[in-house]
Amino acid sequence: MTIIVLSAAAGFTGVGLGAFGAHGLQDILQGSGHTQTWRTAVDYHLIHALGLLALGVWRSSAAGDGNRWIPRVATAWALGIVFFSGSLYGLSLGGPGILGPVTPVGGLCFLAGWAMLAPAAGGERKE
Repeated sequence: MTIIVLSAAAGFTGVGLGAFGAHGLQDILQGSGHTQTWRTAVDYHLIHALGLLALGVWRSSAAGDGNRWIPRVATAWALGIVFFSGSLYGLSLGGPGILGPVTPVGGLCFLAGWAMLAPAAGGERKE
């Protein structure tokens, strides 16, 4: 799967979940006090969907072609969306408490992706 396709999927699901939370789940989220938790999940989801789009465009350019760090950043951000945002979505809907410790794992994935952006900018190529 290309990074741009991954970005499209992340953007689509982020917008869908944001709309669903604002309309279809509004009463449930307000009743449980998790409206802000859902919004945080959507915010991080969509921010990183845009980041994935930028990575995909960069990767398809001459400057990013063969850069070994770009797929690593994309993988870290995709995992961050799944673990961070996914666990917050689950917790907001009354999911099991085991999801709580998953959230920081997703945050670490986001951080790892941002940290790997520095060597990616250095233009290191595959060997």
